[in-house]
Amino acid sequence: MPSVLIAGCGYVGTAAVKLFAQDGWNVIGWTRTELCSGKGQAAIALRAVDISDLETVRRHAFATDVVVHCASSGGNSYRRVYRDGAANLAACFPAARLIFSSSTRVYSQTDGSSVTEESAAEPDSENAKILLEAEKIVLENDGVVLRVAGIYGPGRSFLLRTIMNRDAISGDRLVNQVHRDDIASAILFLARFGIVNPPRIFNVVDDTPAPRKEILQWLSARLGLPLSNSASSANTKGRRSNKRVSNAKLRALGWAPAYPSYGEGFERSVLPALQTSAA
Repeated sequence: MPSVLIAGCGYVGTAAVKLFAQDGWNVIGWTRTELCSGKGQAAIALRAVDISDLETVRRHAFATDVVVHCASSGGNSYRRVYRDGAANLAACFPAARLIFSSSTRVYSQTDGSSVTEESAAEPDSENAKILLEAEKIVLENDGVVLRVAGIYGPGRSFLLRTIMNRDAISGDRLVNQVHRDDIASAILFLARFGIVNPPRIFNVVDDTPAPRKEILQWLSARLGLPLSNSASSANTKGRRSNKRVSNAKLRALGWAPAYPSYGEGFERSVLPALQTSAA
C-alpha cells in the first residue's frame, strides 16, 4: 500500500485525504490542530504538526512515498507556512515526491493574454513572491508545483458571495477558477504518475476562463437575485490581473477536470450544496 502525507487538511487537503484513502493509499494528515473532516475514515492518521518548525517536522518525519504541501495561511504566517514549510518538508522527506500547491497569482499578466507554464511569472505582490520562493525550493528538490487558479466548490465561491451579499462590482476581467475536487484529483494524478520530467510546473484550472461579469450575470439569473448597481472603488493589484490560464500541459498527461466550466461546477456541486445548507 503506497503512503502519502497531506500537510494541511483544510478545504483542499480534506478533499485530497478522502480521495487518496478511496484510492487505497495509507494516508497521514498533518494539521495545525487535530481537527479534520476525514478523521473518521480508516487508513487515515492525523497529527497536529507545525510544518514551519524544522525540528518539529524532523521529529515527526517518517518513510512515505508522497508529501503534499497544501497548507493554507495568511497574514504574518504566510512566509513561515509556504516558504519555510516547503523547505522543511523537502529537508525531512528527501526520498518522497513533494507536491506543492501554489497559485496562479504568480502570473501578473493584465492584458488578457493566454498564460502557460512557460509564461513569465513576475509576481506583483509580496505574498505571490513568497509563493515563487517556495516553488523554487520544491523544484530544486525534484518536486512538483501546482499553480492553482481561484478555488471554488461547496460552501466556497467569492463570485457567489458577491451575488448573495449584493456587493459592489468592479470592472470586468477574466476569471480563472478550478473546483476543489479537481485540485484533489490533480494531486492524486501526479502522485500516481510515473516519471515527471522537468520543468515540473502545472497549471490547475478548468477549461473555461470567463469574464467575471458573465459569471455574475449567469449566477444572478440562476438564483433570481439582481446584481448590485453600485460600482466598486477597489483597485487592488490582484483585481487588476487579467489573463487566460491554460491547463493544456496537465491535460496532455491525461488529467481532465470533472467540472470543465463554471456552469457545470455551480449546477452540479455548488448550488445543490447551497440548497442543502439552506434546508
